[in-house]
Amino acid sequence: MVLEGSSEALCPPPSLELRPSCNKSQPSPPLGSSSQPHDGVFPEDKEPIKYGELIVLGHNGSLANGDKGRRRSRLALYKRPKANGVKPDVIHNVSTPLVSKALSNKSQHSISYTLSRSHSVIVEYTHDTNTDMFQIGRSTESMIDFVVTDTAGSNSGQGGGVAGEGGGGGQSAQSTISRYACRIMCERSAPYTARIYAAGFDSSKNIFLGERAAKWRTSDGLMDGLTTNGVLVMHPAGEFVAEPAPGVWREISVCGNVFALRETRSAQQRGKLVENESNTLQDGSLIDLCGATLLWRTPAGLRHTPTLKQLESLRQELNAARPQCPVGFNTLAFPSLAQREIVDKKQPWVYVNCGHVHGYHNWGYRKEKGPVGAGGTAPASTGERECPMCRRVGPYVPLWLGCEGGLYLNAGPPTHAFCPCGHVCSEKTVVGWSQIPLPHGTHAFHAACPFCGTWLTGEQGHIKLIFQGPVD
Repeated sequence: MVLEGSSEALCPPPSLELRPSCNKSQPSPPLGSSSQPHDGVFPEDKEPIKYGELIVLGHNGSLANGDKGRRRSRLALYKRPKANGVKPDVIHNVSTPLVSKALSNKSQHSISYTLSRSHSVIVEYTHDTNTDMFQIGRSTESMIDFVVTDTAGSNSGQGGGVAGEGGGGGQSAQSTISRYACRIMCERSAPYTARIYAAGFDSSKNIFLGERAAKWRTSDGLMDGLTTNGVLVMHPAGEFVAEPAPGVWREISVCGNVFALRETRSAQQRGKLVENESNTLQDGSLIDLCGATLLWRTPAGLRHTPTLKQLESLRQELNAARPQCPVGFNTLAFPSLAQREIVDKKQPWVYVNCGHVHGYHNWGYRKEKGPVGAGGTAPASTGERECPMCRRVGPYVPLWLGCEGGLYLNAGPPTHAFCPCGHVCSEKTVVGWSQIPLPHGTHAFHAACPFCGTWLTGEQGHIKLIFQGPVD
């Protein structure tokens, strides 16, 4: 391996024709973006070929401000009318001051690797008729197919407020998501394999890896590198919908190679190459962009998940059972799926430490144990409640039905809730997600509710709901 700035990095000839791949484990990993980037993202044909769907974690069915165009919580990728993929073609060694001149052809896709102030390597790409390319990032420019902004995860709170999806410019200025974060390449012929690569092409069809970016020359004389905050991927250890189990988080390079994680998110030293793993997405693969995490679902996997119509039927079945508050004896009812973050009078609430479901009441607060406060004031309230059924003390929150069907692992009855946020879904779904560590910050991981991003608490991170039926 040759690191940036070394004398060995300057030895290759000025130009060199590349083999079809910059990843020797994959015969043809095309990259690219499109001159008509959004053709085929939303299908016009009656029976379009769907490659898969991307779902942003932490949004319960839609962004807080609503899904608008390319800025949304979920996007399906379809076969485009015309292929827009590109693949590596020719490599050039040039003087760094001449890079801008070498990249003046805006019809040519390229990746520029700055090795030092005096030397750069430019890899040109050519059109690939066998692949479709989809780009993801924070930029709202036309070459980005899926605009993703930061999801506000939380280690506390109830219900899951989400920030950063498109309001003020302040959020964008502080975002840790790259403007051109990553790209997904899908083969246009069966089995329609999808592969992920770090970084995306900008409006000039270029990718720049500056002098400070982690980059290196590979053993076969080609170039590869990592983006500043990295693109992390975790493939499930087994079949996502059968026996969900978390895999190992890895980092994906610009050329699609797989590496162990760096010591910190933006460290310049790359992790160890993992040769027996690939950048091929599978049902349940997670993609972390350092600020938002995406879930990849295949068409086969989505067939096991409930549709909005099925979720509405499950809601109606819950309400038809006429669950009652065991204290007030009033009938409880889950609000409509369209009514989010607005607590209804009949909405069920739960004590998350025991699972007993009640109607809302404003009593049962536990006081802090200890001496009376200064001036003879009473001890402050902890904000936790004592369940009148079993006397267990803990958070008391409203229950919300999980509205994003793509996050479910099956279409089972909504019998369980995540703790402490109160999002309700099937038992298999809560068990599966409570085992998955999601990236947080530069090197921390924590299980979280996929519907709102709230960090899970308690021994299991979820609770079985205990409803009381009608007394008549």
